[in-house]
Amino acid sequence: MRGGRWRGEEKRGWSGRGHRQRPRGRRRPGHRPDRSEQEEPQTSVNADPSSNGNPSSSSLTQNSVVPELPGFYYDPEKKRYFRLLPGHNNCNPLTKESIQHKAMESKRLRLLEEEEKQNKKTTRPGLNSSMLLQKRQLGLLSSTSYCRMVHELKVNCMQRRKIEIHSPDSSVAGTNNFKIIVADVACERIFTVNDVEHGGCKYGIINLSGLGKESLTVEMYDNLYFTNRKVNSVCWASLTHPDSHVLLCLMGIAETPGCASLLPASLFSSTNPGDRPGMLCSFKISTAWSCAWCLNPQADNCFSTGLTRRVLVTNVVTGHRQTFGTSSDVLAQQFATQTPMLYNGCRSGEIFSIDVRQRNRKGQSWKAIRLFHDSAVTSIRLLEAEHYLMAADMAGKIKLWDLRTVKCVKQYQGHHNEYAILPLHVNEEEGLLTAVGQDCYTRIWSLQDAHLLRTIPSPHPSSKDAIPSVVFSSRLGGRRGVPGLLMAVKQDLYHFSYN
Repeated sequence: MRGGRWRGEEKRGWSGRGHRQRPRGRRRPGHRPDRSEQEEPQTSVNADPSSNGNPSSSSLTQNSVVPELPGFYYDPEKKRYFRLLPGHNNCNPLTKESIQHKAMESKRLRLLEEEEKQNKKTTRPGLNSSMLLQKRQLGLLSSTSYCRMVHELKVNCMQRRKIEIHSPDSSVAGTNNFKIIVADVACERIFTVNDVEHGGCKYGIINLSGLGKESLTVEMYDNLYFTNRKVNSVCWASLTHPDSHVLLCLMGIAETPGCASLLPASLFSSTNPGDRPGMLCSFKISTAWSCAWCLNPQADNCFSTGLTRRVLVTNVVTGHRQTFGTSSDVLAQQFATQTPMLYNGCRSGEIFSIDVRQRNRKGQSWKAIRLFHDSAVTSIRLLEAEHYLMAADMAGKIKLWDLRTVKCVKQYQGHHNEYAILPLHVNEEEGLLTAVGQDCYTRIWSLQDAHLLRTIPSPHPSSKDAIPSVVFSSRLGGRRGVPGLLMAVKQDLYHFSYN
């Protein structure tokens, strides 16, 4: 009976899984198990409950969510769990991180391969400009659907092409990894921050005037004098004329304190070497996480820096400073242009605005507008009418806020972030929102209906030091420039044409 009951239990417990467990007999006195019995370098458990040799069951397993089991890792190719035994996997690099990285890399390569195949195709059958226009004229498409589909068509037809970077110093171009690229208002130049081998950063300016439909070449100018400190934040500044300077927030090194520096853009140009370089300013401050330049005439020649638990507004000409205490680090900032209002995003998830015309105040009474995210806010962008504000946080949430009702009106799904300070790029002329995630994918959404239009994989393997930096504009290179997306990753610069 005991033997029959044991066999019945085995049949009920394992017949559905396709495994048959062999019963262990009693060991004879004095029996010593051999080495194969003592060590089980891999113990596998089938994760497919319906794997009876039926090939149709494999598709169900691929689409289902496989739960995590403590002490096991799941091999998607073999569709099994494998137990990690202590002492038997010391030379086996099977960690959760390595398995996830392998899966992400295979996904990236698969997407790149699919992009190569679809270079001459539209996103899906029936999606072409003439058919969309015909459906719109017949009243079969609403204006919202028509605009979104046109954007989807144009975005998915963008093809990646590598840009050739020329430099007066041939030993400079293409030798350092891009970290940040920021375009000026006219999109004629981009300021670049590059990592250097010995630590710190190097700065340069790329002239986009040579970027045409046929020729993809640009000129890069740098200044080797400014090479040592890590850059936390960058923005263009209009001190003597539009975009005449670049504002940098630099971290301190050892006994040297942090500072905010205003570098004249003419320092990076060789067109008129006899010209005066312009005003070069440096303001000693503690570690700054963010910075912004004010273009409103009521706060002329002022810039702001977001520090640890305070906001510092400085007048470059007079040196006058205003300090506003906060309860959290300020990671993102932007000035409004129609009013002298400064918007701030904090590590606590709070977003608040300051009227910089008022004097310093204690407490929270000077906060005009207050919004709240559930995680640290990493980027904020005001839309042109300044009635709406776009914000992203470290939980990967992107929200569009109505500043008049102080309510979230849209959410843009798909962004990935856990701890990095990643910017948002809003192009209202084309109706697009662009953001690069911590997973190194560049995602483009429709501003109007929050639909994810395209996910672009990085040309390089994903890693913490290879997150792309992008710029999107309707006129790259100035008024007669070409529309598209610029992507800087590692030592390369790419252009995605948007026609």
